[in-house]
Amino acid sequence: MTFYNLDLLINVNILRCPMRKIIQKINTISNNDIKTIRKLLPYLWPNNELALRIRVIFAMLLLVAAKGANVIVPLFYKEAVDLLSKPIDEVIVVPITLIIAYGTAKILSQAFGELRDAVFIRVAQRAIRLAGIRTFRHLHQLSLRFHLDRKTGGITRAVERGTKGIEFLLRFMLFNILPTLLEIILVCGLLWYLYDALFGLITFITLAVYIVWTTAVTEWRLKFRRSMNATDNEATTHTVDSLLNFETVKYFGNEEHESQRFDNSLKRYEDAAIKSGSSLALLNIGQGTVISLGVILMMIMAGYGVAENRMTVGDFVLINSYMIQLFLPLNFLGFVYREIKHSLADMEAMFDLIQIKPDIKDSQNASNLKLNGAMVKFEDVSFDYESGRQILRGVSFRVSAGHTVAIVGPSGTGKSTIARLLFRFYDATSGVISIDDQNIQHVKQASLRSAIGIVPQDTVLFNDTIYYNIAYGRPSATKSEVENAANLAHIHNFIINLPDGYQTIVGERGLKLSGGERQRIAIARTVLKEPSILVFDEATSALDTHTEQEILSALKAVSQNRTTITIAHRLSTIIDAHEIIVLENGRVAERGKHLELLAKNGLYTTMWNRQQLAAEALQTLFETGEKDIPLPKASEKTLE
Repeated sequence: MTFYNLDLLINVNILRCPMRKIIQKINTISNNDIKTIRKLLPYLWPNNELALRIRVIFAMLLLVAAKGANVIVPLFYKEAVDLLSKPIDEVIVVPITLIIAYGTAKILSQAFGELRDAVFIRVAQRAIRLAGIRTFRHLHQLSLRFHLDRKTGGITRAVERGTKGIEFLLRFMLFNILPTLLEIILVCGLLWYLYDALFGLITFITLAVYIVWTTAVTEWRLKFRRSMNATDNEATTHTVDSLLNFETVKYFGNEEHESQRFDNSLKRYEDAAIKSGSSLALLNIGQGTVISLGVILMMIMAGYGVAENRMTVGDFVLINSYMIQLFLPLNFLGFVYREIKHSLADMEAMFDLIQIKPDIKDSQNASNLKLNGAMVKFEDVSFDYESGRQILRGVSFRVSAGHTVAIVGPSGTGKSTIARLLFRFYDATSGVISIDDQNIQHVKQASLRSAIGIVPQDTVLFNDTIYYNIAYGRPSATKSEVENAANLAHIHNFIINLPDGYQTIVGERGLKLSGGERQRIAIARTVLKEPSILVFDEATSALDTHTEQEILSALKAVSQNRTTITIAHRLSTIIDAHEIIVLENGRVAERGKHLELLAKNGLYTTMWNRQQLAAEALQTLFETGEKDIPLPKASEKTLE
């Protein structure tokens, strides 16, 4: 015996706790399990699904019939044994009839059980489906803040294990534990009725002790399972995170570092799994001891009954048959109970996700956004992601219907935050954001986001075809509409020259394509959506100068008669905007048209001159072929 196992046997909390404390602990944890089961019940008894409710009732009737037939089987066996104990001339026909009845009862028991499973399978699978889709929808309803704080790998594992836990719980709790408990009640009642009450009492006590031991030790062992789940989530999260950032790992040559992180998680899982497996031996030994003592005691009593002519050989066989019939499933019941507890823990994690309240939700009186030109207005808007980290400070501006407003400024001044607030990924800390004089906090999020299209700076594509990624802007679009959008984004010719054309798989996050190609697909996707409001967040940042000019002309055509907000770093792309908003430290530092801002000789002029100087330096570099030309710094004279 290893030191660990010796320490385990010495320090088992269950053995040291008084029975009263054990039962109290079981009751406390059972209450949590009952709450989890209650959350599952609506999926098993769904509203407006009469057919499924009928299936549930019919399955329960079949369950009772199966166990009723199973309890009758030993009675036929007893009568056959008693008759066979008589002279041979008295048992020519009757034993055959009893044996046939015995076999028929066993067939009916199995048939009723199989029919029960067949009837209930649709209910079970529907419950799994409804719980899974509800969790999936709820995750999409949660705010961006939640998804930035949580790890995708851990969430996906929680949902995966939770849905599998529902299937296991339904299969074994409804069709193993409940039938076994029903059979226990029936057998104890029959033994009490047919023989001395002591037979039924001993059977009941044996089973009660078995159940208490199993539940108590299993509850103690559950912490090892939870530890396994936590480390499994951690390992999966590391795996997903590392593979999603495959290029970054390669850039820095950190393959061994990632392997070490993953191995550390696996080591913790290994330790938890060893503790779980070792403690299982204690549970099995105790279960076997309880069952054996009960069977021995019952058979001794029956043996004395036969010796004293108070019972027949058939009674002895009957009691032995009932003990075997009850205790064999109980061995499996221990495993089932453990797995059900694990399933409940997995389900609890999934249902906990559903209980998380979204930070951003529609108000009770929210109505659909009614567009009348799509004028966007920010009025004294302030926002901070967290306390002490204020991003916007009293920002106010208006984008008239059909006009274009550009937002520029140094990095970290809140340009992209404005787009997130407009989409209502977050609510402003103070101030009002409105579209056509409708506060966006008073309209339904679905109608708000359907009216806005965005080309983000960081374009992430689904690991699917190019066609799917473009059509995602409007899944009901026709093939010609998808291709027309690709034409406007100047990517159609590139696509048709690929071996698989529009059916080309873009890879994880679209990494099989270049940054410029991904950005043009994002533009095509937004064009296809045909929104009333357009947001371009550095929409041409990944494009070369020639392609940028082509895209800009396309974007201008698309933006005609649409309210447009352009977030830009390259000022040359927004000189035609109706108004340019210059942000600095979260405030509006300057505003006006391009020439007006240059005339002010302020922050915008400084940014413009620096970009012009950088462009001139690059041009000189290309023309001369010199590699060591320093980028000129903007002097005060130049800025003037």
